[in-house]
Amino acid sequence: MLYWLTALSDGGDAFNLFRYITFRAGGAFMTALLFGFLFGRPLINVLRRRQGRGQPIREDGPEGHFSKAGTPTMGGLLIVGALLTSTLLWARLDNPFIWLVLFVTIGFGAIGFWDDYAKVSKQNTKGVPSKVRVVLGILISTLAAWWASAYHPEGLQYQLALPIFKDTLINLGWFFVPFGIFVILGAANSVNLTDGLDGLAIMPVMIASGALGIIAYAVGRVDFTEYLDVHYVAGTGEILIFVMGIIGGGLGFLWYNAPPAAVFMGDTGSLALGGALGAIAVATKHEIVLGIVGGIFVVEALSVIIQVAYFKRTGKRVFLMAPIHHHYEKKGWAEPTIVIRFWIISLILAMVGLATLKVR
Repeated sequence: MLYWLTALSDGGDAFNLFRYITFRAGGAFMTALLFGFLFGRPLINVLRRRQGRGQPIREDGPEGHFSKAGTPTMGGLLIVGALLTSTLLWARLDNPFIWLVLFVTIGFGAIGFWDDYAKVSKQNTKGVPSKVRVVLGILISTLAAWWASAYHPEGLQYQLALPIFKDTLINLGWFFVPFGIFVILGAANSVNLTDGLDGLAIMPVMIASGALGIIAYAVGRVDFTEYLDVHYVAGTGEILIFVMGIIGGGLGFLWYNAPPAAVFMGDTGSLALGGALGAIAVATKHEIVLGIVGGIFVVEALSVIIQVAYFKRTGKRVFLMAPIHHHYEKKGWAEPTIVIRFWIISLILAMVGLATLKVR
């Protein structure tokens, strides 16, 4: 919205600053962070009054989680609210990729809100049936994948770009849409599975989104893509503003989610943020790199798949409990130890993912 102030610029005044994505990205970060600090405590108070006993705790979960009973959930509303406010205020609203990532974020956030509401109102950990959530997620992801392909350059439409290998494309044809569905839906559910300890999911989300934001800015500039030998996708630079909204809103949320958490993100936040990561990857043609920078989420999801498949086949478990962060809890690791070590791994993976921009 504020981008339109450039119409008042003669090229040498303060209004000219709004032409620069980096300036507006900084504004989006500060706006989202301020939003989180201003509305965090009031939102928590409202959620606590409305939810009563808070998020129900799984009876078969780690013993240490029973002390968290009564903690309100749906804290993702704070992140999504900060993200929407900052993006609408600072991004160019004539950019199709901005509306793409907002659509996915709001769509998956709505599914998560419904699920959280069902859990809290019924005081049951099951929430909305998984089949319903998957079908709705597929519908949103289908529209998003088609949307992205429609705005990709002609030479990149329906193509899968491989990191490291310069100028290498795999033509997926119409299979690109199912592939995009897999990326977006998989990212949303992987982040959802990771959100099991105080602060565990939000920091890796911010780290991964930061890496993807840098990639989006790079592939949206002709000079950068020529230097780095990556594919140019016009308009994706604006996604950096959206990403800075995630980081600012995420920090505002982490202020209240740091152990012991005053509020949980809930599916409202985890599904919205995971879907956003997937949408950014599809928009920028860096779907495989998402699997690197979001490696923590991949491992968490794989641990559940392996556990379920192996148990159905043999009646035995590979992990003491899945997702894998619960396995380490069962082994006696302290919650802060697990959380901080996962943060460190996420940062390392983000650096590896960013290195693919240069290693060609």
